[in-house]
Amino acid sequence: MQYVNLGRTGLRVSRVCLGMMSFGNDSDRPWVLDEDAAEPIVRAAVDGGITFFDTADAYSNGASEVATGRLVGKMLTRDEVVIATKVFMPVTPGENGGGLSRKHILAGIDASLRRLGMDYVDLYQIHRWDGRTPIEETMGALHDVVRAGKARYIGASSMFAWQFAKAQYTADENGWTRFVSMQPHYNLLYREEEREMIPQCLDQGVGVIPWSPLARGVLAGNRTRDGEKRTTRSDTDPFTDYLYSHPSDFDVVDRVGEIAARRGVPTAQVALAWLLQRPGVTAPIVGATKLSHLEDALAAETLDLSDEEVKSLEEPYVPHPVLGHF
Repeated sequence: MQYVNLGRTGLRVSRVCLGMMSFGNDSDRPWVLDEDAAEPIVRAAVDGGITFFDTADAYSNGASEVATGRLVGKMLTRDEVVIATKVFMPVTPGENGGGLSRKHILAGIDASLRRLGMDYVDLYQIHRWDGRTPIEETMGALHDVVRAGKARYIGASSMFAWQFAKAQYTADENGWTRFVSMQPHYNLLYREEEREMIPQCLDQGVGVIPWSPLARGVLAGNRTRDGEKRTTRSDTDPFTDYLYSHPSDFDVVDRVGEIAARRGVPTAQVALAWLLQRPGVTAPIVGATKLSHLEDALAAETLDLSDEEVKSLEEPYVPHPVLGHF
């Protein structure tokens, strides 16, 4: 496993981040694993050199954060591990149960730390842009979270590039903490972030940690062009239908399959290797519900695609509308 700095910070992270959304007891999502079933996967991740783990307060109503704290805590010391979580999605009843107000951010970090069983998180991320809250309020509250020692760094997730620039400008103008990372929707089926967001991150030294690197399993073959759904998740996850329904998506999937067949490796390895070789990408956030998913992620980190293979993978892509910001 290789380790790199997260953006311009001194924080060292593994080149593969394990997404913890798939883990947590008593989840209402049928594809989520309880802690006992998840433990061998997390153990294999640690044995493979992964030290970077991403969760969120909204995943399985907080159960993912609980699982993250318990499972990772069994295997790594707090100084060895990098823990990232998020705030924004509604997690409690009422008008202030979500969003990026000062009230919700300060309540959210305390609740996340209780569930994680930790004194601080390494990376505290806003899960989306909040159009109802002034960015000055949000950035000021996040700065106070850092000053209080409850987060070492802050990051952001899917939004427009102008919004991200506005947030960074606001932080600079007030002497507040800047975002050090961006978690965009980015994979072979959705490359719109290459237009503005990723160039901005490259210019500003912001780490890029993409979510859905396998397009929620579509790039790993969990559904077919004719609509067959081959896994529990693909059959019970309508968000995938929303994100990946463009006819050209399966042209890309087919191309991944051709290169994977020539290489003699699973399609997931090819799709992840492509992303790991993209400019600016620090660490894709890879989910896993089987040991084979984790094995593919680890293998992709050392799979070197040729320039011709990269060109072939990218050739079928057509522009998409903005997807994943909301």
